[in-house]
Amino acid sequence: MTLDPSPTYRQTTVNTPDGPFTILEQDGAVLASGWTADLSDLTGQIHPALRPADVPRLVDPAELGPISAAVTAYYDGNVGAIDSVMVRQMSGPFRSHAWDMLRTVQPGQPVTYAQYASLAGNAAAVRAAAGACAKNAAALFVPCHRVIRTDGSLGGFRWGLEVKTSLLAREATHSAAVLAR
Repeated sequence: MTLDPSPTYRQTTVNTPDGPFTILEQDGAVLASGWTADLSDLTGQIHPALRPADVPRLVDPAELGPISAAVTAYYDGNVGAIDSVMVRQMSGPFRSHAWDMLRTVQPGQPVTYAQYASLAGNAAAVRAAAGACAKNAAALFVPCHRVIRTDGSLGGFRWGLEVKTSLLAREATHSAAVLAR
């Protein structure tokens, strides 16, 4: 019997119009990401069972291949490029399902927290849905920025409302261009 090799963790930072975007990857899947140059800003969101024990190897963005390419493509106008990137997060059944449902929210079509709770399978669980957004470690790839308040205001965003505004505006522009075709 052969034991599986230890997981390989890598980190990189991609420069974006919204600032440095750091990605922590394990064996081809994003564990955590966000608009920071400091990896420690990301690791607290990762489930302890997935968190690396040591500081992951820092690599050139090109070494993360399709992951870094998806971020660049997103910022170049292909907002759907992030959809194919594998993500690995761990939590209880509701939150895990809620994160999966976030990936179905289309760019340019934000949903309210109440709509998101309904998508996640429990319309009454608005606070739990908001909690899933707050605990989402894989920002951008699991697009919690696409969830807004019922009154249309932005609500919160771990990476700042300026970044959330930018992302939503970028996606609205893309959505409008697609509809105009």
